[in-house]
Amino acid sequence: MFYRPTFKKNLNKLIVVVCNKIVVQGRVQNVGFRYYTFQTARSLNLSGFVKNEMDGTVYIEVEGDENSVNRFIQAIRKGPSWARVDHVDINTCPIQNHSEFYVR
Repeated sequence: MFYRPTFKKNLNKLIVVVCNKIVVQGRVQNVGFRYYTFQTARSLNLSGFVKNEMDGTVYIEVEGDENSVNRFIQAIRKGPSWARVDHVDINTCPIQNHSEFYVR
């Protein structure tokens, strides 16, 4: 399903706001991956959340300006040095208007 991005005006610039649902597979639990995700999102002024799933994956919902979300995804594909990212599944989603990024 395709969702249209939201546009916001900020200091006379048009900002494209996007939302992505991300599932990360690999050795991503019990290695600080959620904290790494939290720190990365906060540093890029993104909102959403990250949580561990029962199947061993990490689920992320992230939204913000398109460029920052793309940089976030690049960082998630690498992960912290103590994790191993095998696969990243990314889907667009409707804007949820999260107020901040948090760990669930």
